[in-house]
This record gives sequence, structure tokens and C-alpha cells, in this order.
Amino acid sequence: NYALYPHMTVRDNMAFGLKLRKMPKDQIAARVSEAAEILEIGDLLDRKPRALSGGQRQRVAMGRAIVREPKAFLMDEPLSNLDAKLRVQMRTELGRLHKRLGTTTVYVTHDQVEAMTLGDRVAVMRPTSNARPYNLQQVATPTELFNNPANLFVAGFIGSPAMNLVYGTLERTEAGVTLSFAGHTIAVDDAALIAHPGIDDYFGTEIVIGIRPSSIEHAVMAREGSPITVTTNVNELLGSESYVHFDLDTKPVITPDIEELLADAGADADSLGDTTQFTARVSPDVDVPNGSQADLVIDTTKLHFFDAATSDKIGYSPF
Repeated sequence: NYALYPHMTVRDNMAFGLKLRKMPKDQIAARVSEAAEILEIGDLLDRKPRALSGGQRQRVAMGRAIVREPKAFLMDEPLSNLDAKLRVQMRTELGRLHKRLGTTTVYVTHDQVEAMTLGDRVAVMRPTSNARPYNLQQVATPTELFNNPANLFVAGFIGSPAMNLVYGTLERTEAGVTLSFAGHTIAVDDAALIAHPGIDDYFGTEIVIGIRPSSIEHAVMAREGSPITVTTNVNELLGSESYVHFDLDTKPVITPDIEELLADAGADADSLGDTTQFTARVSPDVDVPNGSQADLVIDTTKLHFFDAATSDKIGYSPF
């Protein structure tokens, strides 16, 4: 529903609100013409909605708002009913439109791609729960949300594929700090420790480790990092990149959100099994057959550490 009157032309749809305000006809015509030029729908002004595509109707609906010259726009999932290809096109056009108009826009969406590509600052919300009885999780730039998530909810929600999560333990040795998880022990770069003030208080205690798929590469292509050997399940070759999926022999991380889903389903943590699914984004130039052994390298400068009890990022502070 684009809130268009089916019996009116595009021109009349865009002008309707201004006519109700008794605006002079010449001003109405000028505003409609300007909005049509911005939205590139000048050749559609004499058509009716039934003769338009979904994307064109979306532009007309935006045109109705633009002609009013508002101080701010509120868009509530404006692209949700478009197909995937058209959604990408309209997302680009919305970004261009925002840049040209410079009007403050509050944009509501469940699509993280829209939020990350269109937002200057993004507010991440989650349903109210007993575990964390407030909605707002983090307000930050898209870059900070990705690189510095405030808690496990944001870490798991932002990024596609999602951040890998696993229980692990940090230990300080004569050679430096090591991380043990799922039968693997790797050296940890000091950069990761510096990024988590107060991490020393968690040494020897089970915490949650977050590893982005983009922080795991095949050993053949990686210049430096800590290696692990895994058995692959599936290698998804997408042309410009490959996603290697594998399991780790350890219990999956149970976040408050997962606990709520399990409770709603009348299940418990044991129903999730004893393995944790991981994903690595590797170079498509490396052949990684399904079911094969693969040597992968983790960039430990980009590890994320979370308190297992509270789900908050250890030492979190906004950039």
C-alpha cells in the first residue's frame, strides 16, 4: 500500500496535500515539477498508479512527501514489499535522495543492509524481555556497530554472515596471552587485548569470543594470524568470495535471545546439541572441497570478547 489514490494521476496524487492546504496553483505546479525531477518521474505525471511498476509507485509516494517540504521524513520499512532487485535499486535512490535534499530522516527497518548503507547513525533495538528489559541496545555509526558492538545482541545482529560466537578462556603465559576454545589454542595479538580494557580480570574465566567470518582466511592466503585445522561441511563459492562452513566440538553460545526462543518453544539448551557452527570468508582462489581438512588462520587483532554472564562487550566504550 503506497497510499496513492488509484483514480488520480501521478501529478494529482503528488499535489493533493498541497491543494488541501489551499496553496496557489503555480506554487503547487512548481513543487510537483521539482519533486518529479528529483525522483526522475517527470514522464509519469499523467499516468495513474495502475500503470506504474512497484518502484515507480514508491517514487510517487515519496514525491507526495517531498512536495510538502517537511523538516523531517519518517519512513517505516518503505522497501519491505519490493522484490530483491528493486530493493537494491530503490535503496541506492533513497541514499541519493537523502544526500540531495539534506532532510533529517528517521528510517525504520528490519533489514540491516538498509540500516548500514543508508544510516549516518543507527539505533539498534530489540524486543523487551525479562533478561534485558529495555529496547535500545546501541546508537552508533554503521562502522562502529560492526567493529565495536556493545553486546552479543548487536554483535549477532549486525553483519552478514553473522559473527561467530564460541566459549573460550584467556590465559597469560611466558610467551604471551593465549586463547583456548573448542580444543584449539591460539596466540592472541596485543591489539585485541588493548581494545578490551579490564580484560585481565577475565583471565582464566570462561567468556564468549566473537570472530567475524571476514577475520578467518585460508592459510594459503593469510599473511599472519593464528592457525587452526578444521573439517569443512560446505563451501559456498559466490564468485568474488567463498564461505566455508564448519563445526567446532563445543556447546553453542546461549545468549538471552536464544534462551527466550528456547523457552517459547518449550526446549532447553541441550536441544541445540554439542557443536558450534562457524563460518569463514575465504578467497575463492583456494579450493576447499566439502568434507575436507582445511588450515584456517584467525586474525586475532580483531577478536571480540564478551562477558558470558551479562552478554556485554568487555571494556566497551563508544569510539
